[in-house]
Amino acid sequence: MKKDTEKEVETCDCCEVHENLLQIVNETLPEENELYDLAELFKVFGDSTRIRILFVLFEAEVCVCDLAKALNMTQSAISHQLRILKQNKLVKSRREGKSIFYSLADEHVRTIIDQGREHIEEE
Repeated sequence: MKKDTEKEVETCDCCEVHENLLQIVNETLPEENELYDLAELFKVFGDSTRIRILFVLFEAEVCVCDLAKALNMTQSAISHQLRILKQNKLVKSRREGKSIFYSLADEHVRTIIDQGREHIEEE
């Protein structure tokens, strides 16, 4: 269990600006639109249903029917989440007859999730 002191945010006792550090920050900080796009991407990972869908897609390409059954959800609810994942280029789809099959867009998706899991498992 964490101590109450670990929850506190520590601040400086003075107000000294380190100009050399500010210069480095100003030279390396991405443009505002890139920061916004990155924040929007991470918001997509903020929904446990979408994370569950991605975990299923780690194993195989699946159709909406199979995803709905595997996650005990309606096809409509799954389709809504898949639309968000697709809009953010995290999944891709293909049609085969009357079925639509979904898969990960690329290996970056797995990497993002794997690194997130490593982070939360740290002590």
